[in-house]
Amino acid sequence: MPYGVIFEIPVQQKRLEELDHSLSNPEVWKDHARLKELQSERARIASLLKGWYDVTRLWDDLHVMLELSKEDDQALADDILAAIRELEERAHVIERAHILSSPDDGKSAFLEIHAGAGGLEAQDWAEMLLRMYLRWAEANGFKARIIDILSDDEAGIKSVTIEVEGEWAFGYLKGETGVHRLVRISPYDANARRHTSFASVMVTPEVDTSIDVRIDEKDLRIDTYRSSGHGGQHVNKTDSAVRITHLPTGIVVSCQNERSQHKNKAVAMKVLASKLYELEELKHKERMDEFHKGKKEIAWGSQIRSYILQPYQLVKDHRTDLDLGNVQAVLDGDINPLIDAYLAWQASTG
Repeated sequence: MPYGVIFEIPVQQKRLEELDHSLSNPEVWKDHARLKELQSERARIASLLKGWYDVTRLWDDLHVMLELSKEDDQALADDILAAIRELEERAHVIERAHILSSPDDGKSAFLEIHAGAGGLEAQDWAEMLLRMYLRWAEANGFKARIIDILSDDEAGIKSVTIEVEGEWAFGYLKGETGVHRLVRISPYDANARRHTSFASVMVTPEVDTSIDVRIDEKDLRIDTYRSSGHGGQHVNKTDSAVRITHLPTGIVVSCQNERSQHKNKAVAMKVLASKLYELEELKHKERMDEFHKGKKEIAWGSQIRSYILQPYQLVKDHRTDLDLGNVQAVLDGDINPLIDAYLAWQASTG
């Protein structure tokens, strides 16, 4: 059970042995997709077990130090405090991994941002969110790349799709889905008035190559166009960008980052497969209402989080009631407190 409760240590140890046995079979190495899946699962379980062993060792060391401190309660005070802090940090990592137990949580993710109500202000806000997530990904060891972006000639972006690669990317980012609200003094207003802007974020898990998502070519409308970007970046002289519309669901995906139409189509199909897979998962879990809520109007009253720069400084998550005063740190990518609070809230609400 690769996503089982991590405290079932014997189960995890047995699964690790099974994976080692499978990986020792030369036939497995001929199937690259299967090999990647097994290696990824093994790395995940090995990391969880190492975390558990480290906590156990620290716990034992702490007990020894506490016993020794009975003879001299000051000599080991600093070492005891350091051990407690490290134990708390390691336990937090284990707790987070325990919460991330959904089959999709360990996957890479696609994150989309769309500017909403607010015009130019909202487009600038969407670009600020893009910067925030790119910085978060870099700081936390994830590889992020823009695969499609629709810029505005004047300022900001209308929409963007980024791929965030790495284990647990979807698990960490799934709580970012929803409407994000910004309140600030507008840099585009000559009268320096306060403006409210909105942008929506949608996060979907990347589909494993081992999962068969059937897409009928007859259900697709494929359009090509010329790539574009800020300041002429990624501009091609040929119509290499690809937009794919899945007619039965109305889902539209596009990619313009790659240099060839063939590669852009392959990436766009990958995004489409992830969206269709997530849609089927939502249907299976009878959560279509939740899906439609995520698609509601990007405007007042539907936000999951507010970022207030004026008249005071505050980031407030409306689901967890977490308040953070250092807004600039959050906009610079320090969103882990918000992610942790959401995961804890999600676990507590079932």
